[in-house]
Amino acid sequence: MAAALALLGRAAALLSGAQRLLRSCGVGASAEKCLSRGISSDEGPKRPLTAYFRFLKENHSAIRQKNPELKNKDLMKKIANIWRELPASEKQVYEEGRKADWQRYMEQLVAYRAQLTPAQAIALDEEKRNRWARRRSLRAKRELAALGKPKRPRSGFNIFVSENYQETEGISPVAKMKKLFTLWGKLTSSQKQPYVQLAQDDKVRYENEMNSWEARMVELGREDLPELSNSNRLIKL
Repeated sequence: MAAALALLGRAAALLSGAQRLLRSCGVGASAEKCLSRGISSDEGPKRPLTAYFRFLKENHSAIRQKNPELKNKDLMKKIANIWRELPASEKQVYEEGRKADWQRYMEQLVAYRAQLTPAQAIALDEEKRNRWARRRSLRAKRELAALGKPKRPRSGFNIFVSENYQETEGISPVAKMKKLFTLWGKLTSSQKQPYVQLAQDDKVRYENEMNSWEARMVELGREDLPELSNSNRLIKL
């Protein structure tokens, strides 16, 4: 009896999910075409907050009221310090809440994925991989900026844009860029030459700064950086 009820419950969930997907496809869409489309992870259950972020959410307003003079960055540091000094027994309350939410999340996730077609499951996994890849790339860029990696050299066109952007007519950034691109294309070689020369000078600046930066990274033991492992400048060091 219990097994039969479980099967009926899963069938109802599958039917409900299919009906929701069909409604989202709009009038006139075939079931086969609709159900073969990809699906966004935004539609699925949300991952629960960690113990720290549960603490942050519950206490941010109160700590802000007690420290109105602090900037957001300093306030976040203060909250992090309060969390680190919190007794283990008080942290455990937030950890138990996280575990309970995590259990519910896993149950919801299993039910959600059971509604997907194989094609949708593959698309969902691919979206998640791409999202994590973007996050890793962003973290890597932030780390390089914190380590003082020199800015890449500008092209002649980039320099032309920076010098003429404010004076260029256009109601939007896109319109301005289109206008500048057209103006750049109309310049003669002699008119472009000053910008080309500035670009060449900037390239020399970049090469010199990169040599110094890479040498400093090697001294700091950061040979793990992809910018070093893939660079020919290490031969010069």
